[in-house]
Amino acid sequence: MNVGLEELFREMKIEYFAVIPYSDLVVTRDDIMKREDFTPRSVIVYLLPYYTGETVNISRYSASLDYHIAIGEVSARLGEYIKEQFPDASFRGYGDHSPIDERHAALAAGLGIAGDSGLLINEKYGTYIFIGDFITDIDPEILSAKAPEEPKRCISCGACREACPTGALRGESPECLSAITQKKGALTEYEKGLMRRYNTAWGCDICQSVCPYNQNPVKTPIEFFYRDRIDTLTADSLSSMSKEEFSKRAFAWRGRKTVERNLEILDDFVD
Repeated sequence: MNVGLEELFREMKIEYFAVIPYSDLVVTRDDIMKREDFTPRSVIVYLLPYYTGETVNISRYSASLDYHIAIGEVSARLGEYIKEQFPDASFRGYGDHSPIDERHAALAAGLGIAGDSGLLINEKYGTYIFIGDFITDIDPEILSAKAPEEPKRCISCGACREACPTGALRGESPECLSAITQKKGALTEYEKGLMRRYNTAWGCDICQSVCPYNQNPVKTPIEFFYRDRIDTLTADSLSSMSKEEFSKRAFAWRGRKTVERNLEILDDFVD
């Protein structure tokens, strides 16, 4: 591993990262790279653990500010390093909307194993992680890239499949509960009933909660995820958020009306 990169990630308190050749990865959105003005050769893959404690009616990942902001901050730091060390290099940072299969990249990098829930499982932080990737045209050998590892799988205990509220993990439904909370417009009575039963205004962590790899979750050392943390979302707390404050939350991408509708569904249940 490149010594400078190790020091940089240590400063950012990111423990799990690796460099792998772009050619060894699964490209899912080739059109994204075609819009760039460089040929990708190396990928820096890293994990951002986000667990900061339990929540009441929102998914644990949404207790913090939007993780895309954190990925942007990491990308900015990596960009500064690349510009300093490799002035002629081109690069781009991603998180979610990447040209590559990020979970496969993390598996190939040896940063975790594949869970039956569809999530990456890290040895220390379980499934409570985000995957970021930083793509550059620097030769993989210069960045001391590693050869890809054969992906490993979890123990397939069946806990996540059995606990899934909609049966999505059992192939019984096309949507999981998290997806239902993120739908726009009117929900069916069945969908509302699921949200009330599991008391969720946003997201679902059930498959993660029952996973044996998550039974003693380790809190993240990254300060970002403790900024403006919330464990409960209410109509009052939502209405008190300014437009700017709301835009920085993980649930903002679906719009305020969607979140307001979800809270009304839970309030109707309480009433």
